[in-house]
Amino acid sequence: MPVIVKGKNIEITNALKKYAEEKVNHVKKHFNEIIKTEIELIVEKNPSITNNQTVEVTLFTKGPLIRAKESSTDMYASIDLVVAKLERQIDRFKGKTYKSQVHPPNSAELLPPEESGEGEEQRPQIVKTKQVPMKPMSPEEAVMQMELLGHDFFVFINAETEETNVVYRRKNNTFGLIEPVQ
Repeated sequence: MPVIVKGKNIEITNALKKYAEEKVNHVKKHFNEIIKTEIELIVEKNPSITNNQTVEVTLFTKGPLIRAKESSTDMYASIDLVVAKLERQIDRFKGKTYKSQVHPPNSAELLPPEESGEGEEQRPQIVKTKQVPMKPMSPEEAVMQMELLGHDFFVFINAETEETNVVYRRKNNTFGLIEPVQ
């Protein structure tokens, strides 16, 4: 399993790299379907941020993408925290795959339109772009992937209709499905 260790605003020492790799490789004992691992060590230089040592780990697996991010005042502690979070996510994923499936929502619901401020004409500013591989899956699999990533929505290709759909978390902790209509 290839492990890529990257740093932002930090000089990655051999000891730190070895520690991060060993800790994240420990996760493989719980989940052997990991294809590739990316570890990003980040130091925030803003003095108002107390927990400025952040570790973000992305596990590329045969199934879902699993990502965890944790921060503390010490990089080694952040690594320990993120590994514990990954283990909880993997246990939750393994439990969901072996338990009964989530019931799909009864009907597709649309998000309410957002109201814009009157008199102000501001152009939205895109500050980050992500490119993700989209593979066909069921809405239930998309919900599981969304929860593993810790996001509030997930865009996917519906395996039955072969159209782009969106699942999202609703305020009452249920899920919605957006399907396109022509």
